[in-house]
Amino acid sequence: MKKVLLLLSLISTQFAIAGDADLGKAKSAMCTACHGADGNSINPMWPNLAGQHEEYTARQLSLFKNGERKATVMGGMVAGLNDDDMTNLGAYYANQKSKLAVADADLVTKGKAIYQGGNAKMEIPACMACHGVDGKGNPLSGYPVVAGQHTVYTEQRLKDFRAGDAVKNEDDINGNIMAKVAKYLSDDDIKAVASYMQGLY
Repeated sequence: MKKVLLLLSLISTQFAIAGDADLGKAKSAMCTACHGADGNSINPMWPNLAGQHEEYTARQLSLFKNGERKATVMGGMVAGLNDDDMTNLGAYYANQKSKLAVADADLVTKGKAIYQGGNAKMEIPACMACHGVDGKGNPLSGYPVVAGQHTVYTEQRLKDFRAGDAVKNEDDINGNIMAKVAKYLSDDDIKAVASYMQGLY
């Protein structure tokens, strides 16, 4: 019974914090130069936001604002946003459709092996354990959508996690998980799994 109540509480919380996509669209004008009008960025160094979970996007914006996630450009962009703005932006981008992308055919076998099976010898868990077989993540757990994300962006994020540069706060559970996951990934491993995730649909 307690588990049922907890689940209902989580579901209620999700609905309680649902943002206004229309207000988010109006606020997104400042985001379009890097992330595109619909959340699909043209430059692969900048992440696609289209289709990302509302709560995840809002949380990342909050982390940028309070300095827990470091990024010089983003720090300035979020300075004027309040909590409602961030939630509304999350709602807007969650309702946008991500554009199809493909993986490098030469890297699919290696990338798929890491994504679906990890590497037990190196204590690397399967990516799909958190992000799902289809790369759609888990909004209740805070695990983001990784399907269709730019290879270049994902590569850099994984390297940042591996170096410990992406984790500045001990309370950042997901960041600390990713730091441990990426710790033993080689550059070739990272390139392959990032490419595989770009083609996941």
